[in-house]
Amino acid sequence: MMTMKEKMLLHTERLNLVPLSAIHYETTRVYSTDPENTKMMCFLPCDSDEEVMDYLRKCDIQWSMEKPEYLDAAIILNGTHIGAVSIEFLENRSVGELGWIINRNFWGNGYAAEAASAFMIYIQKLFGLSHYIAHADEENSASLRVMEKIGMKPVKTYSGRKNRGSDEIRNECLYELTLGLD
Repeated sequence: MMTMKEKMLLHTERLNLVPLSAIHYETTRVYSTDPENTKMMCFLPCDSDEEVMDYLRKCDIQWSMEKPEYLDAAIILNGTHIGAVSIEFLENRSVGELGWIINRNFWGNGYAAEAASAFMIYIQKLFGLSHYIAHADEENSASLRVMEKIGMKPVKTYSGRKNRGSDEIRNECLYELTLGLD
């Protein structure tokens, strides 16, 4: 029987999504250790090459589980790994928290929204999950646009966000979306 990892291959108009794993180490390292690429993110930049590889190994394990805690998909454009889209299963698997990162050399082309939309639909079909949330730094206008492009609506803004690359306490925006059932 094929595992979820072996079965997962999504195609959009411009992108392919495949399970993020250790084979994506070099390209993941480029965007996940870049302070400019990650300045508005809570869990990045990675501090070391070992941290990058450790995370990718954990992603590999999650793809082999029947009920993963989270899943990350590599975003592939014309054969090049340009970023990732993720889902973390929350609240007894009734809510999925979306996240994304795109290598800054590919910013501004709509790739995050295209990948996030496709991944949500895939997750809905695979797990029956229809309620999604996402968080972003209040000043991360690019991520706020992604959330709006994929149909998410703002729920609230609150203080207390700590981005890893900064000591400043920031404001965070919460968005949500419930997909209709087919």
